[in-house]
Parts: sequence; C-alpha cells; structure tokens
Amino acid sequence: MEALKSSFINPIQLNPQPSNYPVQLNSSSIISCSVSLDPWSLSDGNNKPKPKSKNPKNPLSDDNARRIIKGKARYLSALRRNQGSKALTPKWIKRSPEQMIQYLEDDRNGHLYGRHVVAAIQRVRSLSGLPDGSYDMRQVMASFVTKLTFREMCTVLKEQRSWRQVRDFLAWMKLQLTYRPSVIVYTLVLRAYGQAGKIKLAEETFLEMLESGCEPDEVACGTMLCAYAKWGRHKAMLSFYSAVQERGILLSVAVYNFMLSSLQKKSFHQSVSQIWGQMIATGVSPNHFTYTVVINSLVKIGLTDEAFRSFKEMKAMGFVPEEATYSLLITVTSKKEKEKAKGIQDEALRLYQDMRQQKLVPSNFTCASLLSLYYRSGNYSKALSLFSEMERYKVVADEVIYGLLIRIYGKLGLYEDAMKTFEEIEKLGLLSEDKTYITMAQVHLNAGNCEKALDVMEQMRSKKVNFSRFANIVLLQCYIMKKDVEAAEVTLQSLSETGFPDCSSCNSMLTLYMKLGLTEKAKDFINEIRKKQVRFDKVLLKAVVKVYCKENMASDAEQMIQELSKNSLFEDDDDRFIQTISMAICGEFTRLEEADLDSLDPMVFELLLTLCETASKKEETLVKLLLKTGNGLLAASQLVNNLIREGLTWKAETVFEVLLKLGCKPEISTCSSMIYLYGKQNQLERAKHVCAAEKRLYSCMIDVFAKSGKVDEAYLFYQQESKKGDDIGDVAISMLVNALASCGKHREAGNVINDCLFKKMELDTVAYNTFIKAMLDAGRLKFASSIYERMRANGVAPSIQTYNTMITVHGRSRDLDKAIEMFNSAGREGVALDEKAYTNLICYYGKAGRTGEASILFKQMQKEGIKPGKVSYNIMMNVYGSGGGEFYKEAGELFREMQRDGWSPDSFTYLALVRAYAAAHKYMEAEEAIAGFMEKQTSSCAPHYNVLLSAYAKAGLVGEVERLFNQLLLVTGSQPDVGCYGTMFRLYLDHGYVKKGISLFESITGTGGVKQDRFIMSAAVHLYRSAGLVAKAEAVLSCINSLGIPFLNNLQIGSKTDSFIDLNL
Repeated sequence: MEALKSSFINPIQLNPQPSNYPVQLNSSSIISCSVSLDPWSLSDGNNKPKPKSKNPKNPLSDDNARRIIKGKARYLSALRRNQGSKALTPKWIKRSPEQMIQYLEDDRNGHLYGRHVVAAIQRVRSLSGLPDGSYDMRQVMASFVTKLTFREMCTVLKEQRSWRQVRDFLAWMKLQLTYRPSVIVYTLVLRAYGQAGKIKLAEETFLEMLESGCEPDEVACGTMLCAYAKWGRHKAMLSFYSAVQERGILLSVAVYNFMLSSLQKKSFHQSVSQIWGQMIATGVSPNHFTYTVVINSLVKIGLTDEAFRSFKEMKAMGFVPEEATYSLLITVTSKKEKEKAKGIQDEALRLYQDMRQQKLVPSNFTCASLLSLYYRSGNYSKALSLFSEMERYKVVADEVIYGLLIRIYGKLGLYEDAMKTFEEIEKLGLLSEDKTYITMAQVHLNAGNCEKALDVMEQMRSKKVNFSRFANIVLLQCYIMKKDVEAAEVTLQSLSETGFPDCSSCNSMLTLYMKLGLTEKAKDFINEIRKKQVRFDKVLLKAVVKVYCKENMASDAEQMIQELSKNSLFEDDDDRFIQTISMAICGEFTRLEEADLDSLDPMVFELLLTLCETASKKEETLVKLLLKTGNGLLAASQLVNNLIREGLTWKAETVFEVLLKLGCKPEISTCSSMIYLYGKQNQLERAKHVCAAEKRLYSCMIDVFAKSGKVDEAYLFYQQESKKGDDIGDVAISMLVNALASCGKHREAGNVINDCLFKKMELDTVAYNTFIKAMLDAGRLKFASSIYERMRANGVAPSIQTYNTMITVHGRSRDLDKAIEMFNSAGREGVALDEKAYTNLICYYGKAGRTGEASILFKQMQKEGIKPGKVSYNIMMNVYGSGGGEFYKEAGELFREMQRDGWSPDSFTYLALVRAYAAAHKYMEAEEAIAGFMEKQTSSCAPHYNVLLSAYAKAGLVGEVERLFNQLLLVTGSQPDVGCYGTMFRLYLDHGYVKKGISLFESITGTGGVKQDRFIMSAAVHLYRSAGLVAKAEAVLSCINSLGIPFLNNLQIGSKTDSFIDLNL
C-alpha cells in the first residue's frame, strides 16, 4: 500500500493491508532501515564495553551492532510519532539472516528499492521522450522478464510520471506470470489518468477492474471521485458518488474535501450542502478545511442559521476558523442587520472580538463590513476607533473603506476631515470608482456647499469616470440646491435617458420650481409625470397636491388621486392609503368611519386637510377620524407640527383649535410650536392661553417674550406666575435671567436670582451657570462667587462652562491664585478641560506678567491633544508681546507654528509680534513683520507702526522715528491714527523740536479726530508759547475750552535734552 501515497490523493488516510507475501522469520533476526542515512549517528562500539549478559542471544559478528540498530529504531520511532499520522519515516522490519544476505546483495542498504527495481523504473521513464507508438514495451522490458515480483512491478508502475508509460507498462505487466488482477494496480493507473485529465481512459480502466472481478475499495473510488472533481466533471462525479453510496463504501474526509471544494469553486453550493449532510450522516468526521468550505457555501445559499451552527461545531472541535470565515459571517450579520433594522450588531462585534482573540488580523473586506454596519447603526465613534485599529495593525485601507470613512465624517459634520480623506485617496491613486466621488459630493451637499459638490462631479467627469444613474441624480441635487434651473433641466433630461427620474428627484424639481415661482413649469412637469405614469410615493403625492392647492386646482388633484387609485400607480404596498384618500374625496365618510383606521398612515389626513380650501365641518370630521387611528392624538399633534413646518399655519391653527374643542390635550412639543407660532404673529394672549393649558411650557412662553423683544413683559409674567405659587422651573428661570442680562437689565436679573436662592429652588447646572454668567456681566463678582459656593453646597456638579466662567470671575477680581485653583479643581474632578479653559487662564497669566507660566500652560494644552485655534494663538502671542523683550524668540516660533497649523495670522497676531520684537530692540525684525502684514492684509497698519515708533522714540532714535513716520505717510499711503501723532508730538516735546512740532500740528489741523485729543491739543499750546506765537496758542486754548477738554499744564519741552537752545529746530 506504500504505492498509493501519491501527491494526487496524498491526504487520504490509508488502512494497512496484509502483505500477500508473508516473510518467514526465524529466531535470529536482523533489524534494518530502508531510508537514506541521516546526520544522526552513534558510536561504532569499539570503545564501549560489551553488553553485560551471561547468555547473549544470537550473537553477531559485531557484538555492538544490535545496540546501534535498536537505538536508531527507537530514534526513528519517536520521530515518526512527533510527525503525526502522515509521518514519512518508514517502520522498521525484521529480516532473517538469509533475507538479510539477499537484502545486501540487492544493494538495498540505505536505498528505498533494489538495483534491479531502480533500473526498471529508469528504463520505463526513459521512454517518455519518445513519440507514442515508436517503441515496443515487450522489447524494452525483455531483460526484466521473471526478475520482477508482482510487488516490484507495482512499484515500477507507481513511480511512472507519464500516463502513456503507465498504460504501456500495465499492458506489459499483464503478460507476466507473476501478474494477477488487483485493486492496487488499477488504483495506481486511475491515479495516473486522473492527474493527466484522461477521464475517459480512467472510466474504461475502472470498468475493466470491475470485469476482472476486483471489488473497488474506498481508495479506488476516492481516486476516481478526485479525478472527476479536479477536472470539473461534477455531473459524472455526483453520479459516481451515488453509486459509491449504494455500495456502502465509506470515503475518507480528504475525498469529501476534494469534492466539496470543487463544487464550491463552481458555485454549486446546493450540492455542497447535500453532500455535507450525507457526510455527517455516514459518520465521517470533518476537519478544518471541511468546515471552512461548507460554512462558505451555506452562507451563499442563505442558510445562515445552519452556517452559524456549523461554525459553533467547528470551534467546539478545537479548530481555529480562518479570517475569511470570520469575515464572511460578519458580512452576513451586517446584511441581516440592514434587513431587520434592529438587527444583531452585538453578534457581529462578538465575532470580531473572537477573531481578534485568535490573533487574526482583519482583512479589508472584514473592516469594510464592520464600518458599513457602524455607519448604518449610527455608531460613528466605534467606526473611527476601528479605523485607528486598522492603522495600528497596518491594515491597508482600500477605496471602499475610505469612502465609508468620508460618509462617517460627513454624518458627524467633520467636513474638513472628509475633504482631507478624499484628497488622500487621490494622492494614493485609489480614486477610481464613481461611488467615492458621489459620496464626497453628497457630503458637500449635506454641508450646504453645492459649489464644492459640483467641483467634485466635474472632477469626476474630467477623469472620464462613467456617470451612472445615481451620479446623475446627485448632480441634479447639486443644481437644485444651486437653484440653476437650466442646468437642472439638462441633467433631468440626461437622467431620463436611463429611465424616468425617481420620486425623490421629481419632488426636488417641483420644490425648486415652486421656490422660484415657476408655477407653469411645475404644472407642466406634473403633467409629464402623469403622462409617463410614474409610480408615486407619499412625499411626491404630497408635493403635487400642494402645487395643485396653491394654484386652486383641487379638482385636478382629486382627479389625479382617482387615476392613481385606478391604475395602481402608487409605490406603497398598502393600497389602503390611496383608497382612503379616494373615499374621502368622494365624501364617503360613513364608510371611513366603519373602516379599520388603526394602522392607517396619518399623512392621509394631512393630504386631505391640504385639499380642504376653508375651515369647515369637513375638517373637524377628518380630525375626528384621525383620532380614531392608532396613537391618534400623537398623530394629530405631529400633523400640527408638520403643517407649521410646511408653512400652512392657518391649517395648523384650525386643527389645533379643533383638538382643544374636542377636549384633547396635544403633545407638549405641539403646544410649544403653537406658542412660538403665536409669538411670531404677536398674538401673545393666545400664546398665554396655550401656556395656561400646559404648565410645563413656561420656558416656551418666556422665550417667546424674549424673541419678541418684550423682556419687561417676560419679567412681569414671571412675577405673576410666582405670586400664584406656580413652579416655573429651572429652564424657564435660566431663559429669563439670560434674557434680562442680555438686555442690560442686571438689577431685574439679580432680583430673579435672589428670589430663586431665597426659595431654595432646585436648580440644575445650566441654571447656576446662567446665574454666574449674568452676575459676571453685571460686574458683581462677589455675588457670582457666592452663587458658585451655593452651587457646590447644594451638591450640583459644575460643568466645564462653570469652571470657565469662574476662572474669568477670579481673573477679573485679580485673584490669580483662585483662578489657578479653579482650573486645577476641574482637572481633579475629572472634568475634561477644553481650549477655552486653557486660553482663559493663559490670558490672566499674561495680565499678571507671568509669561513663563503662560507659555508652559500653552504647551501643556498641546500635549493634552487640544489643538489651539486662532484665538488661542493670538492670546499667547499677545502674552509674549506684553512680556518684555525676553520672549521675542518664543513669539517668532509661535508665529511660524501657527502658520504650520493652517491658521492665517491677522492684524492682532502681527501687532503682538511687532510688540515683542520692539520690546527686545529687534527693530529690523519688527519692520519685517510689518512688511509681511502689509503684503497679506488690507486693514490699517497704523497701530503696528505706532508700536515701533514708540520703541524708537524711547530709545532716542529721532531719525529712525521720522523715517518710519514718513514711510507710513508716503510709502504705505495709510493715514496715521491719533496714537502715531501722539508719539510724534511726545518725541518733539521731549527733544525740543518746537518748529517741527508746530509744522506737524498745522498739517493735521483738518483731522477731526485730532481736535478731540487732549494731549495733542495741549502740546500744540505749549509749542506755540515756546515759539512766542501767543495768539495762536490762545486760539488753540480757546478751542480746547470750547470742547470741554481738560488742558495739560505740566507738559515740558526739552525734558530729554541737556540744554534747550534753539527754538527753531
């Protein structure tokens, strides 16, 4: 049976057969191995003592030979056990001395076959290079006649590589005296024919085997089945398999694996399922490969429950499933989730966690299925964490995964991240499918940016990506959002070439026509829809009815609804929807009252109410019918909300009044909507009437007062309700205090707060935050601190907004230590600190002159993963600018870091940078900063020049001051502000440049802002007096007095010069 271990059916487990040639063993036997020598070796025994035995059995010429032979036998036996059932190490056999002599004469020692067998194998193999029929096997093998035993002929047959030599050698074997028909011989021939694809020859050989009286065993049948499976003869294979089953032959698991795998590759999954059931019924134990193939096929034919049962059996038997199996089950689970809506998301997650525990790295397909599942279920945080996990395990994302990530970013409103991801796909060269372009365009549409969406679609067209029907639908939505009627109509025409547009596109076109007032086009489009007999959905039907009602064409709407009912042109599976509308239009209310209305869609009544032109008993009847449906009151409340949203306010008011008349209590959201509606219409009394019916709507009422600009009435409303003893609630109180503080009525806001604290009302965090913020705005810092203490005493947990406000309170109180303590308290209590908290404390560090600590805190914020915004960068720059000349390097580095993060510096940024350089006497760098600002900004640069002018003036660099001032006037063309003029006058006064000061004053007397400046006007008086121009000095002084500006008497001329000689300088 060694001959049957071939590469073709290598996995088949063979049952040992008894040898046809029993070997006679005598008492003296020798053990020999029939494999080549290995590096394992033992001593030759010459240096070892002889075995201690008084009566040694069967002594050999070398007394130590038996020890060596037995030792090597034990070694190879252990080696075979370690290799398992498929060990290639042959077993050791015993030979008699005569057999051993023959074994050595045949030169078998260390070789698999004897010399004559090897010669026969090589002789037959040498014929493979000759043409078929050019040799006679009898002449070729003439020298081997009577020299080969039957078993040796089988060995020669087994070692042949060409089917022709197998055929010819078999014909020669049949002529030998030692030949007898055997299933072993025929199995070897079947194997050779099967490997070569000679199925017809194999079938003829199998029939010959049966005719010769040989009963085929499981090996022969398995070989034939594997041949059929390998060459895709599935019909013949299944027929042969049926015959094998009838004979009761038990096949091995390897044969079943071969058959199942072949059927699965050709998508014969039903046959796989049938054979799998028969395999289990016959008691054959499946292995890892069997389960993998079967689970795949069961999933493909929709037998998911059976697939999961097989999966559990597979794990119970100790087999570790492959990643592909996990991926398939996760995918089918995610699809099942999509179908059921509630789904089994936990099952998919459990499978994924189980796969990760097996240390299997997920594939792109697995990750895409999970991301799709997370996207549909709205679990975006897990989707993003999965993407991070993919990066950690170095799973390369493909275009599908990137597309899902773009969708998730779009849903989360992270449009910039979505755009960066799209750009990354393009850079990686993965952008090839239209779905990715469409996804990015939809994200832009959801963000309200139709221009960018159109750019993406044009980019798709430029890359010559084929436009699908869905791409045209998205392009149509872009033009509709852009309100480009002409382009939308062209796109609609292009869409019509692949079939009439869908209901959503038709509805969007109708909405566009009505928004732009193109009612004629809207009516023509409706006629075209009706002419094409488009199947309506509820939304499209509602839009068409609205158009007809707006144009006073209710009869046309009723006619259209009758056509839809008659021709079954409604998409909804529930025909009762359109039938109910038809009955109502025909006035068959009696039949409607008798009908079962529990499961009817409330939109029916919304459409019917839309068709009603005026309030009448018909509307009341419809509302009564609506209340009879399942959750009727809830449906009626939602109907009111929908009517308000659609702009049909008078319809909403009518339905709401009918509900109140019938004694119904609408939903709180509906009452709230009606209060806001009455507030917009300035019908505050009707709003109060609704509020009186529902006490929980005080917040809505106060909000209506605030939005109407009647804060005093809101305050009066609060006082009236408080006198009644009603609990207004913390939400209404918060809104009232916020409205009063926003209007500057801090005293009234304080009264409300004191009243709440006195009554010991139960307030939430938002209410306390509102109180503290109101008192902060009022400047009552101590009161704000006491409110915070009250909040902590009542056990209300502060939020990050509370801590931010309190940092500002203590900062304005110039109590930096308490502000720092408040910041640290937030961190200790586990409140996540945000950018505002860090920036707030950095600002007060800067105001206290503790620039170094502010810088450390800014870096700490960045280490915590908080990216500074433009405001944070500007505040930190301002802190560096105010910190003297010590931090100019840090300011320059922060300026560059800000640009690297994608923030464009503004006027405040450059001003702080110039201030830092000027304080450090880095005048060239300061001028370069100003030049950079002028290149990028269009706003006034006078404040920036003033900072540098002041620095030059303090350093006594008069020439540089004048040069810079002239540059401001002549080069930039900007008008100096009062600060620049004040710096120049201070310079001329301190250094005694009287003539220049007078000249400057006379050149700017036409500037209105200068006449209001106290210092410049006072300096002019002193300059005129120093020059002896008393009349002019008195004139300016009179102007000062007329404007009510205090005059500065203590100004001195030449205070920074050693002697003041020439007044005409």
